Amino acid sequence: MTDTSSYFEMLRKFGSDLGLPKLNVDELLQVQKKNIDALSQSAKVAAQGAQSVAQKQREVLEAGLREATTLAREYKPLKIQENIALQTEFARKMFEIAVQGAQESASTTRQSTAEAAKIIQDRVKESFEEFRASVRPNKSV
Repeated sequence: MTDTSSYFEMLRKFGSDLGLPKLNVDELLQVQKKNIDALSQSAKVAAQGAQSVAQKQREVLEAGLREATTLAREYKPLKIQENIALQTEFARKMFEIAVQGAQESASTTRQSTAEAAKIIQDRVKESFEEFRASVRPNKSV
């Protein structure tokens, strides 16, 4: 089996001879750890947003079912005009519940998506700065 450390030394010497910048591997590993942490935090924010949207959709469904239950309980044989008025009122309430739920879900989605994207965006900026700081000119030339 070939000793890989000799290859690394050979490449290190080659880079040194060319005057390539030195890389601090420990700093680069730390940068990557921070990147992974930022991705994890971003995913957590996105998941919490999705959970909030699902909860809001559940609340909308429950409100709709409550309205339908109320309408069914209060059903009485009425004249056609009165039935139409009750059904129209029920449809109006359902529409209002659905619209309000959709607006709140969209707002929650926008907010969580923006927060998740900002986490990644901030980390990318920091990562570039950290990478730039870790690359130093080779002073041995």
